[in-house]
Amino acid sequence: MSALFELQAADVRFGQVTALKGVNLTIHPGERVALLGSNGSGKSTLLRLLHGLCTPTGGASRRDEALHQAMLFQRPYMLRTSARNNVALGLWLAGQAWGEARTRAERALERVGLSHVALRNARSLSGGQQQRLALARAWVLQPDALLLDEPTASLDPHAKREVEALMDEFARGHNAKPMTLIFASHNLGQVKRLASRVLYLEQGRLLADLPVNEFFNGPRLKEVSEAAHLFVKGEST
Repeated sequence: MSALFELQAADVRFGQVTALKGVNLTIHPGERVALLGSNGSGKSTLLRLLHGLCTPTGGASRRDEALHQAMLFQRPYMLRTSARNNVALGLWLAGQAWGEARTRAERALERVGLSHVALRNARSLSGGQQQRLALARAWVLQPDALLLDEPTASLDPHAKREVEALMDEFARGHNAKPMTLIFASHNLGQVKRLASRVLYLEQGRLLADLPVNEFFNGPRLKEVSEAAHLFVKGEST
């Protein structure tokens, strides 16, 4: 199976600050990869590097040339227009006729349970609704890979469950090929529920890369990284 993403000894520096150091990583289609680590560990930078929003200052970063991907941020930017137009505009800018773009936007809003707010200004929606709207904007483009940076960090428990359910459904594919999911999170329960693989970063270095069950339940984590073991046990933040 060919890789979607591949990093080889990748470094990312911003001036004098090293955000990522010597990261080796390969991600294949259909994986659900969670990024764990304390604030400043490099999770967001790694997502941005994979998405092409920054380039390595050392090493190499490669993506499948045919890959279609989308990225969501913790606080999605909402255009000052209706929820429907927020979805349709992306399709229109990609070359879709406006009428078809609007029709597809309506289907996407139905998909995430937001049909009833289609004509409301997107900026008037709740935080949970805005994150679901951002998911609709991504889903309507039918990406092969979806990258998410702390997508539920600022949401209440009910909104978190709604967003998690959509992430899970999108990853499953439902009569289509599975969507690759790569997300940063501080919520260990969320990682257990959604991920198949866990990456642990500290000070820009990738210290652990294990299947989710081995990361949380197996003896290998402490052998691979004492820092990651302490993080999971709550002895490190």
